[in-house]
Amino acid sequence: MLLLTRAGPGGRVLLQTRRGSLIQDRFPDLVAAAGQLPGGLVLDGELLVWDTEAGRLSFEALQRRAAAGARGAPALAARWSAYVVVFDVLQEGEELLARPYAEHRARLEALFADHALTAPWTLCPMTTDVTKAQEWLESWTNVSGVEGLLQPGFGVDRLTTMLPVSSSTCHYRLCPRALRRSRRIL
Repeated sequence: MLLLTRAGPGGRVLLQTRRGSLIQDRFPDLVAAAGQLPGGLVLDGELLVWDTEAGRLSFEALQRRAAAGARGAPALAARWSAYVVVFDVLQEGEELLARPYAEHRARLEALFADHALTAPWTLCPMTTDVTKAQEWLESWTNVSGVEGLLQPGFGVDRLTTMLPVSSSTCHYRLCPRALRRSRRIL
């Protein structure tokens, strides 16, 4: 999912799926929360919905919210809160796609620190340590709704970054980097 913040006064916040559909009318809670973000920002992340009754992530609730019309969206938002696990910043006043991921990550970490971002925004953990990534793969994939790790492709000879994701993360139209998934085999 891509989140595009207001480009200027009176501008709109947009939420775009990986297939290009605009879904901001179905997630009024995220649109309201985007007010704490600076303008001209494009974030790449995973949209998640937490089912408080079940105490877990719910892909079904996410689908219901995504399929709802604008009139039903506030009631569903009250029942199932939406969250965004952000793993990349693609634009911050200027387009960053041609820049190295290390610069993206530094800007993303600064964004979270400078604006003291909390729920519904979560900075996706990142590591270049293979042992730590293996620990994440073993422990985090036991959480309902999390099925593996995402590794941006930086070359086949080295493992550089791994990130936790839920089941719906795929290639994004605007993202130039190839992504590779790692799944735990039971």
